[in-house]
Amino acid sequence: MAKGREARLQELGIVLPALPAPGGNFIPAKTVGSMVYLSGVISNNSDGLITGTVGIDRTLDEGYAAARACALTQLAVLARHLGSLDAVKGIVSVNGYVNAVAGFADSPKVINGASDVLVEIFGDAGRHVRAAIGVSALPRNALVELQMTVEI
Repeated sequence: MAKGREARLQELGIVLPALPAPGGNFIPAKTVGSMVYLSGVISNNSDGLITGTVGIDRTLDEGYAAARACALTQLAVLARHLGSLDAVKGIVSVNGYVNAVAGFADSPKVINGASDVLVEIFGDAGRHVRAAIGVSALPRNALVELQMTVEI
């Protein structure tokens, strides 16, 4: 199955990003039984931290791209934790937090950036339950933070 998933990443032109440096007194992933709980990761890309606030200095589309970047970082964390994406049976849940202006009603559209790429990569196994929440601040002024739970 891993070869299929690795091939799928290549087919989609996706290269998993470098892992972020630890940001506090926690671990990035913890396996309990058949579940892997992933700590939140903030939005980064090859240029560094993706910061800002949707509705002030960032657009919904930029938020979508930041959520996608978070999902790819989570997959990189998961690949390191498991040795590969081979053991992943499915994505169980995604909690997405969007740094947004008060009253911003489109957090689900932003977090679709993560959900869409997970389904692109894993197919039906990428479908998950989800929360998409607008917040007034995130660590380091990140645009998006994403937390996931995965079944192995």
